[in-house]
Amino acid sequence: MLNRFSLRYIGTGFLFYLLTILAQAQAPAQYTGSDIQRAISKLNVLGTALYVAAHPDDENTRLIGWLSNEKLLNTGYLSLTRGDGGQNLIGPEIREQLGVIRTQELLQARRIDGGKQFFSRANDFGFSKDWQETVRIWDKEQVLADMVWTIRKFKPDVLITRFSPKPGGTHGHHTTSAILAVEAFTAAGDKNRFPEQLKTVEVWQPKRILWNTSTFFFGQGQKFDETGKVIVDVGGYNALLGKSYGELAAESRSMHKSQGFGSSGSRGTAKEYFENLNGDKATSDLFEGVDTSWKRVKNSDKVSKLLSKVTTGFNPAKPAAIIPDLLTLRLALQALPGSYYRDLKLTELDTIIKACLGLYLEAVAAEPTSTPGTAMQLTIEGINRSEIPVQWQKISFLPVNQDSTLQAALPNNQSLLIKRKLIVPVNTPYSQPYWLQKPGTTGMFTVEDRNLIGRPENAPAASVVCDLLINKQPFSFTIPVVYKRTDPVAGEVYRPFEITPPVFVSMREKVFVFADDQPKPITVRVKAGQANVAGDATLTVPEGWRVEPQRIPFQLTQKGEEASYTFTVYPSKNQSDGELKATAIVNSKVYQQSLITINYPHIPTQTLLPIASARATKLDLKIKGQQIAYLMGAGDEVAASLAQIGYQITMLDDKDINAKDLAKFDAVVVGVRAYNTHDQLRFLQAQLMDYVKNGGTLVVQYNVNNGLVTKQLGPYPLNISRDRITDETAPIQFLHPEHPVLNSPNKITPKDFEGWVQERGLYFPDSWDKNYEAILAAQDPGEPAQNGGLLVAKYGKGYYVYTGYAWFRQLPAGVPGAYRIFSNLLALGKK
Repeated sequence: MLNRFSLRYIGTGFLFYLLTILAQAQAPAQYTGSDIQRAISKLNVLGTALYVAAHPDDENTRLIGWLSNEKLLNTGYLSLTRGDGGQNLIGPEIREQLGVIRTQELLQARRIDGGKQFFSRANDFGFSKDWQETVRIWDKEQVLADMVWTIRKFKPDVLITRFSPKPGGTHGHHTTSAILAVEAFTAAGDKNRFPEQLKTVEVWQPKRILWNTSTFFFGQGQKFDETGKVIVDVGGYNALLGKSYGELAAESRSMHKSQGFGSSGSRGTAKEYFENLNGDKATSDLFEGVDTSWKRVKNSDKVSKLLSKVTTGFNPAKPAAIIPDLLTLRLALQALPGSYYRDLKLTELDTIIKACLGLYLEAVAAEPTSTPGTAMQLTIEGINRSEIPVQWQKISFLPVNQDSTLQAALPNNQSLLIKRKLIVPVNTPYSQPYWLQKPGTTGMFTVEDRNLIGRPENAPAASVVCDLLINKQPFSFTIPVVYKRTDPVAGEVYRPFEITPPVFVSMREKVFVFADDQPKPITVRVKAGQANVAGDATLTVPEGWRVEPQRIPFQLTQKGEEASYTFTVYPSKNQSDGELKATAIVNSKVYQQSLITINYPHIPTQTLLPIASARATKLDLKIKGQQIAYLMGAGDEVAASLAQIGYQITMLDDKDINAKDLAKFDAVVVGVRAYNTHDQLRFLQAQLMDYVKNGGTLVVQYNVNNGLVTKQLGPYPLNISRDRITDETAPIQFLHPEHPVLNSPNKITPKDFEGWVQERGLYFPDSWDKNYEAILAAQDPGEPAQNGGLLVAKYGKGYYVYTGYAWFRQLPAGVPGAYRIFSNLLALGKK
């Protein structure tokens, strides 16, 4: 069945380690006896390791899992970026939305392997071939400051880089992460470097920094030299987890679903190799010379002895029996002077005591969102599943400045439910990811609050502080407010509770393209974030453009209610572009936020509140042939972009792909990475080739060279490489100026390659059959020209096009020249 195109957003382990930061949208953690046993053992280990690399997926999950669960070290991963500049294998989200997805995928990975997650403010601007380009685009000092800040706060004894600081052979971000890590290693211990941080943190000098090298960093045929390397076997089996570290690592890595990094577990010996980069050299142990016992804390002999008693006396089948000893240990810890490890271990101990009690605390909102100044309904549940006396004294609410005295006992296995109605303060900030709250640059996010830097995500929008007496000792547990519902298939489903504006505005498209002088109707969608909201919808246009009417009144009575209001926009006479902005004015206050919900089963639901703006582009454009079929690959917005300039788009299913049915289309376009993600293409390829042979035009967009479902992508052989052009301003050379692609129906000039975003193209073919004509050439600075970005072959009566140029970025961004060139591709063979 042929489906007419309609624009829409798509998709839109092991038990949690005790001290891993919990997801805001996770159910309250409940622990097994083996979980608690491991956590008690961890109380005796006072050591910290920090792994450093550039992106989500760069981390060595096997090593992180081994350090955290075998060595019981406080282990973290600092990813300099959130992966915003990559591709998305599971849906259409790119850039900031993809960065949000990959942030959550990293957090899910850490919940499996036991690590903690950190970030810098660096923006993943896309593939970079060398570190010099990377530090030109990133603000080097800011990224270095963020790394130093994380080191001073997390206090690692050992830093480990994924990549070598020696330039060459890998992504520029990779090399930069190692170069800056070596610099941060020294700077973190220097009081003269970033002294403004010392108002909050202290200088910290790690013992050493090492490079986690590997055989895959060496070329084929080169022997990996183990001489001088620190060699560690991380392939052991953890009986308390019931799996090897190779199996654990596979579960963790498989969380990187947007990158297609599902992995299979491994068992047996697994060696990791390390080179000393700076600091005290290690020979056989990463933590040589580091005392990870309680001896590193003064006057801790009593704590050490009490811990020994707890460790030997713990019975996983009766965890509550150890509570009296844990409480005695807690008093001894509290008596020590404040220090990093004293405070860290107190936090760990409180979580262990909570786990041994079987203490369940949860705060659930009646709705997933509230707005400032309105009421929110909360249900708080507490239950103590032990005979240890627990008294619930008080609850406090954040951000609401309100306390409620309880003085309620929690008898064994008797649930206490508390219901409260609270008013959200009018100055409560909205739940926009903190790094997206202010405009950034190509290379950096803007974060004004230093205390947020490094954090993986926002703090919960609302929390409940529970003050209890456990066997007469005071405890305070802060729990996030969440929303949950019962799904008939999935069961109990949690999502974060959010604070949002009272009204949202949005436009259907990110870019509105005007192919001629005719006005276009542009619809502004208004959605109520609360009940009974009324005001005016407006749409502002670029200078030289015109909009009618100036404003349209709206009135929405129910929360979640939506209404559409249509404005007529008249473009400028000449080719130009600018910004459209939708707003809602309520009680003289202007609201500009739109609402984007990202919903995938492997991560918590994510809410973004970007400004409701769109690019408006007036083009000098001609098209030939309007009926276009589109076969989606990994997901892109090319089809939606083409629909804007007058093409009639039909989305294809597998059953639609036969030469006879395709003959009605002027051209068929294959979406990005289709030959990596669409298994049936190995069987359908012959039908596509017959379509071309009989007179059709087939345009195939980029694929990666690994994991192709068929090697025969076109009518003649071509080989996809990893070659790419990362400089979006790279000059373009016309290899065949007379070719129709450059002349009909639009005359293409160098001006059509101005204003491109992020990159020229990626995964270009590096060899091809003589029947292909290479149309364009371009090159990054200091590199040979790449001619394989646009290949055209006559086959039978039709045309086949393979193109690695990044149309999936340029068209949604409204780049005028990209529309003109792509229209020429679709017009091949048309008179």
